[in-house]
Amino acid sequence: MGARKKVVVGLSGGVDSSVAALLLKNAGYDVIGLFMRNWHEEDENGSCTAEEDYADVRRVANSLGIPYYTLDLSKEYAERVFRLFLEEYEKGRTPNPDVLCNSEIKFGPFKEFAAGLGADYVATGHYAGTLKKDGRTYLVRAKDENKDQTYFLNNLTEAQIADVIFPLTEIPKPEVRRIAEENGLATARKKDSTGICFIGERNFRKFLSTYLPMKKGEIRNLEGKLLGEHYGVFFYTIGQRKGFGLGGVKGEKNDAPYYIVAKDVKNNILYVNQGDCPELYKKELFAEDFNYITDKISAEGERVLLRTRHRERLTEATAYPEGAGVRIIADTPVRAVTPGQYAVLYKERICLGGGKIR
Repeated sequence: MGARKKVVVGLSGGVDSSVAALLLKNAGYDVIGLFMRNWHEEDENGSCTAEEDYADVRRVANSLGIPYYTLDLSKEYAERVFRLFLEEYEKGRTPNPDVLCNSEIKFGPFKEFAAGLGADYVATGHYAGTLKKDGRTYLVRAKDENKDQTYFLNNLTEAQIADVIFPLTEIPKPEVRRIAEENGLATARKKDSTGICFIGERNFRKFLSTYLPMKKGEIRNLEGKLLGEHYGVFFYTIGQRKGFGLGGVKGEKNDAPYYIVAKDVKNNILYVNQGDCPELYKKELFAEDFNYITDKISAEGERVLLRTRHRERLTEATAYPEGAGVRIIADTPVRAVTPGQYAVLYKERICLGGGKIR
């Protein structure tokens, strides 16, 4: 009998990666845990939970009887993710650091380190899957549509996913929790992490203002009427309803809530409109620098499914390659299409890839 296949699993200190490690061990793999440290706090207000997460990794690894390592990738993260995060905000766009973290860190230096440990495969607790067909590898949506994370994996390449195992592909989240409870894993009831690692639970505007200068500007309606003042155009995103200080405005026609519908970055002006207005919706958009994971879209255009944010419902659309990007025309208008976020395309369950919305 040959040696057992070795798999290095990314342990984050959460329930998903803990159960992924458990399932791999039960399947007979030689499992090694690897914890990534991507961010170092330097001030007393820091709320990154790296120490707490690492303690949970230690508990889980010990209870499973698997070895574990820590890999400090904070330098790579600062250069490949955080720097670009700030650059996008300076352009008035709304970046998605989770997408970059996956393509640049988790499936980059992380995989290289795993190879150095002699790994045959790497594994993560992502809700996603792979499909092998005619010698090619495809990224596919998870069974639990509510938790599917292929949106965040849209910038990966076929080579990056060829030797990856996603143990949670077919398992709904409640079942993952149940498996963790049954096996006494320390993370069974741990709350899912939300938001961006380096911001944690802190006030987003306060955090960003330590890196980008705050400059107050005007809030105007679409007729150009001055309604109020904001803290800096790059702190806000298209479709945002709260957090810019406009309640009811004296003399306005109704008391419907205001939404941000456009940003003038050059002049530092936010444009707003009331209610779920037509300006919040777009049928046509352009995804620049589109990353194809495996198959490309044919030059004549193809019918696809579109998602412009995580957990948004899939919209039927037609996609046409244009230069390095893809022009997408949705069958029905899509709400709050936001420059800097990703337009991700699918053919049934296969994720074709994605590009930044221009």
